[in-house]
Amino acid sequence: MRILLFFLWLLTACTTPAADPGTPANPNSSASNFLALGDSYTIGEGVGEADRWGVQLARQLQTEKITTPDIIARTGWTTAELLSAIQAANLQKTYELVSLQIGVNNQFRGQSVATYQTEFRQLLQLAVLRAGGRPRRVFVLSIPDWGRTPYAQGRDQTRISTEIDQFNAVARQECQQAGVAFVDITPLTRAAAGDATQFTADRLHYSGRHMQQWVQQALPVVQALLK
Repeated sequence: MRILLFFLWLLTACTTPAADPGTPANPNSSASNFLALGDSYTIGEGVGEADRWGVQLARQLQTEKITTPDIIARTGWTTAELLSAIQAANLQKTYELVSLQIGVNNQFRGQSVATYQTEFRQLLQLAVLRAGGRPRRVFVLSIPDWGRTPYAQGRDQTRISTEIDQFNAVARQECQQAGVAFVDITPLTRAAAGDATQFTADRLHYSGRHMQQWVQQALPVVQALLK
């Protein structure tokens, strides 16, 4: 676990603010009508910009006039760090679509489910605010199960999966209470085990090919939200 923590810290440390792909260049411009909030999965650690799942989704939603997203995300972020980043961004504009995917680092760092629930609820509130107070313009992707990645071989995969399920259960519950759509992509991440093409070179994050499956899972849900 200490080796993996160092690995995640190293990825974060190597992302300098000047080159941070998770900070919108002008978050209050009218260039984008889609806001994606999250961590390494949202910025697509290890893949090109075109392969990020949010960018892939936007391409699928061109007929609904959804544009390439503004992204506030960074590898290693927990719910607390994402909250701080959103507040620092001082967003003012309203988006037609807002996504949220966060929590794997809460689980990895051994933070409590109760803390996650409190902070995830706050993030949902901010997401709905940025969607113009419209919960039906917000959707959440579940937390992938990193315990089934090649990098996690030899670790306690059963414990990791159980804890991921606990965090996802809280996220689903909070989404239901807030009237926000919840898209469960965790089974897809578990099914990827054993297929190297589903992962990036670090053997921990997911390839563009794999994230395309997330897009196909989310697409009909999001299209319904935009009607």
